[in-house]
Amino acid sequence: MDEPKLDRRRLDVLRAIVEDYVATQEPVGSRALVERHNLGVSPATIRNDMALLEEEGYIHQPHTSAGRVPTDKGYRLFVDRLTNVKPLTQAERRAIHSFLDEAVDLDDVVSRTVRLLAQLTRQVAVVQYPSLSRSAVRHVELVGLAATRIMLVLITDTGRVEQRLVEVGPIEESALGELRARLNAEIVGRRLAEVPALLEDFARRSPGGEVQAAAGPPLSAVDALCAVLLEMIVEQREERVVFGGTANLARFGHDFPDTIHPVLEALEEQVVLLKLLGEATAPSLLTVRIGRENELDQLTSTSVVTSGYGRGEDTLAQLGVLGPTRMDYPGTMGAVSAVARYVGRILEQA
Repeated sequence: MDEPKLDRRRLDVLRAIVEDYVATQEPVGSRALVERHNLGVSPATIRNDMALLEEEGYIHQPHTSAGRVPTDKGYRLFVDRLTNVKPLTQAERRAIHSFLDEAVDLDDVVSRTVRLLAQLTRQVAVVQYPSLSRSAVRHVELVGLAATRIMLVLITDTGRVEQRLVEVGPIEESALGELRARLNAEIVGRRLAEVPALLEDFARRSPGGEVQAAAGPPLSAVDALCAVLLEMIVEQREERVVFGGTANLARFGHDFPDTIHPVLEALEEQVVLLKLLGEATAPSLLTVRIGRENELDQLTSTSVVTSGYGRGEDTLAQLGVLGPTRMDYPGTMGAVSAVARYVGRILEQA
């Protein structure tokens, strides 16, 4: 048999070992492969292929039994050679649509996405809020609450809403309405990264109208509002990440060499969650990091499947799941990809 066919057969054997080990949690032997898979070769040939796969580092023998389990290298080859991911069932697709369509705002979208991913994959779900640096201003609202108090509301095109109370000197409702219109004309539709420079220029060009701020020296209402608006943009944590489904890890206790505690501790850190998600990729472009491909020592017994999500080709943030390396990769990748696409559609309609 020529080498290309031998390579394909060996890949079929590896695929069968991965699938069986994920399904049964037990080391896989040649007899099981013959019984469960139509590989078209003798048990002796399969044993020989398993020996070669072990020699090349794709599988290993965890103890003295005849069974073998995939290594990180074996999982990586399996994922790299996947021709397609497992499609969601019609019931799963309907569940995604109905559950996410009921979201009332961005916080609700993120919260529902975390719960949905955790339920679909039975792993830990991680979702990043749309980054402010990639968002644009949809609207700025100024609401007079009292003679010297204004509610400042910033709404982004990703549905993110931030609000602050601003104390200024007396300002008439007509003047407040005019200021609202001018401010929106100046910054609506502009990326938040551009807004600080625009606000500085806007304040410089605005009329004086000195009024007394709640604290400090006299400050115009324009200056006071611009200063607080700038704080809302700059002081907000640039990246916010939420996660859920950690209880799912309890089902996989035997998949972790010692204990799942280091994994749980790592998940409590925002900086770790951001590293898990990695660099922003194009929407629905999947990234799979397996075992020691993860930078942190606490997570070398896990695999992470992530995808960017956003509007069209514009990536706004990342989402994904974390679980043990003994993972249903086709199913997990299919779920992550489907949810990322649907969240992107919701943001397009927002």
